[in-house]
Amino acid sequence: MPPVTAFKAYDIRGQLDHDLNDAVAYGLGRAYARRFDPGVVVIGRDTRASSPTLAHFLATGLTAEGVDVIDIGLCGTEEVYHATDHLAAGGGIMVTASHNPIDYNGFKLVGPGAAPILPEEGFLDLKAMVAAGGYGAARPRRGTRSQLNTRMVYARHVCEMIDPAALRPMKVLVNAGNGTAGPTFDAVARTLRDMGAKLDFVRLHHDPDPAFPNGIPNPLLPENQPATAEAVRKSGADLGIAWDGDFDRCFLFDETGAFVPGEYIVGLIASAMLVRAPGARIVHDPRVQWATQRIVKAAGGTPVAAPTGHALVKAAMRAEGAAYGGEMSAHHYFREFMYCDSGMIPWLMVIAHLSRSGQTLGQAVAEMRAAHPSSGEINTPHPDPDGTMARVEASMAMGAHEVCRLDGLSMAFDTWRFNLRKSNTEPLLRLNVETLGDPELLERQTAQLLRLIRPHGGTGSVRAA
Repeated sequence: MPPVTAFKAYDIRGQLDHDLNDAVAYGLGRAYARRFDPGVVVIGRDTRASSPTLAHFLATGLTAEGVDVIDIGLCGTEEVYHATDHLAAGGGIMVTASHNPIDYNGFKLVGPGAAPILPEEGFLDLKAMVAAGGYGAARPRRGTRSQLNTRMVYARHVCEMIDPAALRPMKVLVNAGNGTAGPTFDAVARTLRDMGAKLDFVRLHHDPDPAFPNGIPNPLLPENQPATAEAVRKSGADLGIAWDGDFDRCFLFDETGAFVPGEYIVGLIASAMLVRAPGARIVHDPRVQWATQRIVKAAGGTPVAAPTGHALVKAAMRAEGAAYGGEMSAHHYFREFMYCDSGMIPWLMVIAHLSRSGQTLGQAVAEMRAAHPSSGEINTPHPDPDGTMARVEASMAMGAHEVCRLDGLSMAFDTWRFNLRKSNTEPLLRLNVETLGDPELLERQTAQLLRLIRPHGGTGSVRAA
């Protein structure tokens, strides 16, 4: 019986030969085919050494159930999303562990139109079916397996989100982290050039390499940011871009090499999208939200909070018809991209915004940084998250004028607020604190909350994924 510990809240990922193996990949293929009867499924894979084999067994399971598989090869997760919709396939599956350790891998699943598969809409059924095994004989009609390159169609779709000819000349440092972003970025860069853009790109760690010689690509971790920051300064770039392993997240550095926290990029893109779609609804996660809410309202839009997590944000966007959704963790979702997250569209939107405003990236986010300082996400391993959240709520109740449980515990006061939530995938408590223009208050309240969360001391990581 295959292990199912790799099944998380709405994705599958785990340690190879412990949580994840060829049997899980094969079983997932057969279970997906039986549960959804998709007819045609698009599959793709990241650069990890284990990904080609897992993709092979996944495809074998799908074709055993009569499903035709279109393999788009080495790609980013969003390319699977795009191809699933573009080819009118019944579903899509990406083999990736994104930013997880090198001995991990996993699967991201979507249905027709690249719609997310929520737990109550079949994901939990897949887990049960893989756990049970016993699929029996293959279907009499075996599915086919073909290869197709959809990259240039995807690149054109992405570039049409902006007007490339209107971009001002800029030098841009791009760090693919030896993940899958490099070849796809090259296709986007060629398309931009052909459409009239005059951008000068400096490439760093550009070629896919399963050994990840420069470390696992996760630019959200502070220890991974200096390489991009230093390259921005050394090259004299106007800004820097870095991606994670499957480039469904991108991270931005300003002209000084300073890392720009994700919540400020959400506000910036929300402002840009409201120029493109006046009066639109904008979805955001509730971890850090004051800057985004203020900007959206001032621009005539409507902010809508949704629980953290790509499947949940996508579902909220579809329900609201929102033009854009953003999470502070650098996931950015677009109605014009099947309500899916993209790591290529955000930097294009930011460069287009800077071209209109004449600002540098540092100037564009300076006001948000000053008006809404935030702690960054502080993660604490914890054996009793529910008890701790209850203790924090009881201790902080005095003076709170808003208590929200949309996603964990959010409490708002006159000049500051916090969100404390359990991780969807790990035994962690995640804390975010923000204030209205008061860095000293931010420091005090963060320290007070950490004393409640860690009564016996201890440490945690900041701005982890």
